[in-house]
This record gives sequence, structure tokens and C-alpha cells, in this order.
Amino acid sequence: MSRFTDQKYLTQNQYKDSSNLDARIAIHKRFSANPYGWFNWIFDALASLPANANILELGCGSGELWRECASRIPADWNITLTDLSDGMLDSAWRNLIVIGRGFRFEKVDAQSIPYADKTFDAVIANHMLSHVPDRKKALAEIRRVLKDGGVLFATTIGETHLHEIYEWIFRASGGKQGAVPLQFTLENGQEQLRQIFPRVELTRYPDSLRVTDAGMLLAYVRSMTSMYDLRDAETRKLEGELVETIRKNGEIFISKDSGLFKASK
Repeated sequence: MSRFTDQKYLTQNQYKDSSNLDARIAIHKRFSANPYGWFNWIFDALASLPANANILELGCGSGELWRECASRIPADWNITLTDLSDGMLDSAWRNLIVIGRGFRFEKVDAQSIPYADKTFDAVIANHMLSHVPDRKKALAEIRRVLKDGGVLFATTIGETHLHEIYEWIFRASGGKQGAVPLQFTLENGQEQLRQIFPRVELTRYPDSLRVTDAGMLLAYVRSMTSMYDLRDAETRKLEGELVETIRKNGEIFISKDSGLFKASK
């Protein structure tokens, strides 16, 4: 089984707490070319939900969506945040307790959602469906807990997303490591969703990174090394390349390709 879908590995290593995710969020916040912001853009899609909406987020991570958009959350929404990682749920609770909203926090496997049929107006799956071993089962579960007319908001990445970073890892590792094919992307996700949902729309978020801090970029790469097992010598080689590129060019350009599927029941 790939590490990307190994639930034991993900919850006990890569996402045992929010530190790896935090390193990735930090670089996108600081160096993204699109000033509007990823989380604001996602929330624009959620703004179409009705008053008193009952919302479920699967794989909520550190709760950054809700922390970033706290002032935009309608007072009458009922929001349940779930994750398979105890550490992530703890981080989300710590991040969100200060905003004074009554979130519910639950440990949930997306493949077996413990709620009744037709409970939620919306389900959010933000960059998490690629980590689900049985995605078809999870999507069927999502459809089951959605009300008639309810919506799944599922974000993911395209095949060229951050391809420069994977090329660096490939070179630094002597060709032993690089990009791992993901099972739910902007290219193949629509077909998977249409097996479960009658109406699916895709919108891409235009953005890129222009990074001027080699240390932050290296922290990003290190947050991925539990997936790629780069040795210390390989990491130092990569660090030298990043520092030299910024010295010569003033920045490092990195492509991004992210988007949102809106699947209606």
C-alpha cells in the first residue's frame, strides 16, 4: 500500500500532528502570487449554502479554513469537523477554540461516516480524498449523509502542481524518488465523482509561488521527507541548489494547480 493511502502511517507519522501541514500552509500564505487566498476562495463557494446549514468537514486538518475565514462564518451554521488523526483534531480544537464558535470535533473515517442518512447540507473534503484507500466507498458514504440537493465541495491538485519541487527531489535523490501518482486529481477526479453524483463542476484556482526564502522552502520539502525518505546528504544537496538559485535569480518560481469540485446530489 502506498504511504499516501496508508491510514496507520498517515495518522502516526505524516499527520500525527499539524507540524508538516503548518510548514506547507506557511509557504503558500507568504509566497503565493494570488493575493486573494486559497481559503477565502473556497469559502466563496460555501457562501451559497442556506441559513442554518448543517456542514461536515472530512479531514479538517488544523482547521485553517475556519480560522482564516472566521469573520465570514454565518452564526446559524452548524459545523462538524472531523479527522482520522487525533493530533490533527487537537490542533484544530486549539486553533478554533479562540474564535468563539461552537464547532463539534469528531474522529471519523470517511469510509464509514457515523451519521444518519440525509443529515448534511454540505460535506467538505479539502485535499484529503487522495489519502482515502477506498475512495468509491467514501464517496458513497458522503452521498448517503448529504440531504437531497446537498453538495460535496472537494478540493485537490492537478498533475503539474509543484512539479518543480518533485524535480528537485528526483535530482537530489539520484533519480530514486520523485512525484508519486495521486489517485484523485483535477484530471481524474471528475470521472470518479460522476460515478456517484449526477452533477459535477470543476473550477481551478489560478496561482503560483515566488519564493525568496530558501529556509522556508527547505522546511516545506522536509515536511514531505517522511513520504520520500531523503537522506541528510541529499537534503543538503537540495538546500545548496535552492540557495544558489535564489542568489542568482532573486526568487524561485513554482507552479501551482489546485481546484475545487462541486458535486451535487
